[in-house]
Amino acid sequence: MDSNHQSNCKLSKTEKKFLRKQIKARHTLLRHEGIETVSYATQILVVANGGLGNGMSRNQLLPVLEKLGQVDALLMPPNKPYSFVTYKTIEESKKAYATLNGQKIVDDLGQKIILYLNFVEKVQWKELGLQALPPGLKVVEEIISSEDEKLLLESVNWTDDTDHQNCLPDICDSILEKWLKEGFIRHKPDQLTVNQYEPGHGIPAHIDTHSAFEDEIISLSLGSEIVMDFKHPDGVTVSVMLPRRSLLVMTGESRYLWTHGITPRKFDSVQASKGHRSGIITNDVEDLTLSKRGIRTSLTFRKVRQTPCNCSYPLVCDSQMKEPPPSFPESDKEASQLEQEYVHQVYEEIAGHFSSTRHTPWPHIVEFLKDLPSGSLVADIGCGNGKYLGKNKELYMIGCDRSQNLVDICRERQFQAFVCDALAVPIRSGSCDACISIAVIHHFATAERRVAALRELVRLLRPGGKALIYVWAMEQEYNNKKSKYLRENRSSQGKKEEINNDPPMQELFVEQMPDMGIQNSASSVPSIHDFQKGRRNSRKVANSKLLIHTNRTSFHSQDLLVPWHLKGNPGKEKPSEPFGPAGTYDSSPVFHRFYHVFCEGELETACQTLNNVSILQSYYDQGNWCVILQKV
Repeated sequence: MDSNHQSNCKLSKTEKKFLRKQIKARHTLLRHEGIETVSYATQILVVANGGLGNGMSRNQLLPVLEKLGQVDALLMPPNKPYSFVTYKTIEESKKAYATLNGQKIVDDLGQKIILYLNFVEKVQWKELGLQALPPGLKVVEEIISSEDEKLLLESVNWTDDTDHQNCLPDICDSILEKWLKEGFIRHKPDQLTVNQYEPGHGIPAHIDTHSAFEDEIISLSLGSEIVMDFKHPDGVTVSVMLPRRSLLVMTGESRYLWTHGITPRKFDSVQASKGHRSGIITNDVEDLTLSKRGIRTSLTFRKVRQTPCNCSYPLVCDSQMKEPPPSFPESDKEASQLEQEYVHQVYEEIAGHFSSTRHTPWPHIVEFLKDLPSGSLVADIGCGNGKYLGKNKELYMIGCDRSQNLVDICRERQFQAFVCDALAVPIRSGSCDACISIAVIHHFATAERRVAALRELVRLLRPGGKALIYVWAMEQEYNNKKSKYLRENRSSQGKKEEINNDPPMQELFVEQMPDMGIQNSASSVPSIHDFQKGRRNSRKVANSKLLIHTNRTSFHSQDLLVPWHLKGNPGKEKPSEPFGPAGTYDSSPVFHRFYHVFCEGELETACQTLNNVSILQSYYDQGNWCVILQKV
């Protein structure tokens, strides 16, 4: 169907619906990606929903396109929900436009995706220059034989929870001696952690604790290949392929300064060329496809440190900090304690100052409330100082918050509010027409607790009721645009808004987005065995310390502590000794709040784990990921 004829033809209901979707795709590409489509036929088509970012591999899409003509090129940008196809002739591209527009195609996850095609004059994708491996990082391929791989996998007893002291398994000991002799490693480790990852599992971005282990950390990949992401504090990210039976060696800068992690998903974007194995995954859009993950077992060897770390990176070194930050929680009880100390108590202390910075409503949230029918009952879960409770006088709104001091401020403003935990709201099930949860879910310390908070929102809704959810985004610079959080002058620290009030960007393609695997409550890493020589408890030694975020900078970890600089006269509020390198000093009290910042797609995936829920809209709003869902 040619959109040029839409005003001249009487369209059916189905055709009108398709046309709306196609126009929406066009507008989204322009506003969100800067891709300008044209109304006349060209040799090049942009295929919305046909990208690596939403589960469509090159092997899946290319045969479909080739049925309609000779394909000169298929360009698939990494992590994007669209691709570009160039046909030999305009006639062939017109045929593809007419045939595939609005057609369903099955992606690599077995889900049906509707394609929307538009003509473009040129391919608008800027490739990144060639990257280098982080300094001190190397990958050694085929470090062991397939026979040794089998023996290692068979040697792991997943049911034995014994703490093995003073020894490594014999097979590991002999392999390590061989690597040491051949020069692949410099020191013989005395600690081993064994993890097994199903497709969809991942590892949060982190730096192994400086004070716990020596410089060299090595990891052996068994059973399946994986892509590991390394990120420098300045924001540079390098994706590295770790083939099956390969050894990753981290020393120096790559060990101490760069975070490393594995994005939880079921497919990785990899080089399509067969000759490419280990090393950097480039952004060559003509040579990218999807690779389905298998079950991977990792053996990570470390040497326990007996003296404090004196590395050259004091800003991220816990040995050189004044006071080390808390560890990442390993249980629900620890998560609750972390939230109590680094969320609940902090908001009680900073409530007055916090409220003074919370006065400007954000347009999309106000729009959501204004669009609700008159007389609707709306619950604001985590209402803070109540700035949304009075925005639509036609609604019956009630707020709740974990902070007594913030609820007192709401009551002073004549709003209806009460104190409760967002995991257990004392409102009857199915009684609310709508709920909002603004900058709340990101304060829960585990994936299970975040999903539980979402489930509690849904419980409150009647069938057909809607919820709006905002969380802080990992991606504070998105599509080459910095969020207001990054653009703010550093002198405004302490007046930070978790949600910003700049004009929002348009929503992404959300109708057909499959579960690309942001980790949810059902996909935590299974059992771990620690074999350690030494006196320390291996589980405690291996704990990842939470990083202290530097305000107004990009995030380098999903789980972190964000400083709040208390201004003015704190009155009865007690100052908190700030974390930081030795010698730092700030005359104002500094408190630290726990945050889990969400990656793209993570909030939608968490919502998809809930029963009887439909995602109506998903969008990025100036440094925040946002979802509108409906109870069905």
